[in-house]
Amino acid sequence: MGATTVFQRFHKLRVPHKLTLLVALQTIALLLACGWGLAAVQAQPEAWQQLAGVYAVLAPVAILLAVAIAISTQRGLLNALRHAASAARSVADGDLGIEVRGGGQGEMGKMLRAQGEMLGHLRTLVGDVMVSAHTVADTSAQLAQGSQHLSERTEEQASTLEETAGALQELTSTVARNAQDAQKAAQLASGASDVARRGGGVVGEVVSTMDGISAASRRIADITSVIDGIAFQTNILALNAAVEAARAGDQGRGFAVVAAEVRSLAQRSATAAREIKELIADSTQKVEAGTARVAAAGRTMHEVVAAVAQVNELVAGIATASTQQSAGIEQVGAAVSRMDQAVQHNASLVEEAAAAAEAMRQQAAVLVRSVSRFRLGGGTQPAALSGS
Repeated sequence: MGATTVFQRFHKLRVPHKLTLLVALQTIALLLACGWGLAAVQAQPEAWQQLAGVYAVLAPVAILLAVAIAISTQRGLLNALRHAASAARSVADGDLGIEVRGGGQGEMGKMLRAQGEMLGHLRTLVGDVMVSAHTVADTSAQLAQGSQHLSERTEEQASTLEETAGALQELTSTVARNAQDAQKAAQLASGASDVARRGGGVVGEVVSTMDGISAASRRIADITSVIDGIAFQTNILALNAAVEAARAGDQGRGFAVVAAEVRSLAQRSATAAREIKELIADSTQKVEAGTARVAAAGRTMHEVVAAVAQVNELVAGIATASTQQSAGIEQVGAAVSRMDQAVQHNASLVEEAAAAAEAMRQQAAVLVRSVSRFRLGGGTQPAALSGS
């Protein structure tokens, strides 16, 4: 078996085994030296010579083995450290696509394999972080945009509610004035109803008076007819008396004069009676016409009284409804005011949410920039490092 083969097999041993073999060789050399030294002490020249020969052979072999072990151990350690340092530099530069494989069975091989597993887990972690960071960035951007739109719509709603509250205040004032006017109208309608009722009573009295005047006119007409009849009879008697006076001659002349005067008075009385009768007839017609008109006015007044009473009821109902409407509008105004306050509060909350979403978007952008410096090596074959 050559020295190269010995070194190759020795190189494949683990570091603890190499150290154990080196200690064993040194122990053997020490035992031989002690044994042969004891023989030399016993004054055996042959033993001393043999000891010197063996020592001359073993000493260089032990030195060569120690040097070989030291060089091999140093080389393995340096290679493993160089690979570990190169992988660490690649990770520090953001290249996570590198692969680290431990080729040996020693502790440094275990370390390199553990480092390779760590890089694999780190690649997975950074990949997940990248995906999550992009997802968070996109989501936060959408959330910020949605919050901005929601804030704008909330501000529009708040402005609309403010305008609605102002319009409701004006409407409340208008309805309150309408309620007051309706109350006044109800009072006026009630007064008009009283006046109409009194007017109806007066018209009734007028109708009664006109009826009395019509009856008196009819009685006067009857009396005038009697007077006219008396004047007619007196005229006839005066004619008869004149005729008889004419027959009596001079003795009846004075009586004839009296009869003529009586006849003249009777004729004037008849003429006056006829004029009075005509006047009474005309007056009676006018009184009857007035009575009819007054009766019609009385009926109209009764209708007016009924209509005014209905108007009074309607105006009273309008006043009551206006009062209720005013109270209802005041309640609506109070509700709109509370809604306005709630919308203003919501607007403040939406602005805070928009600011928080914008801050999260900025933080997500920072996170994306931070993880984007790492290269996972998904598109190319990553470099491989191997160690003993």
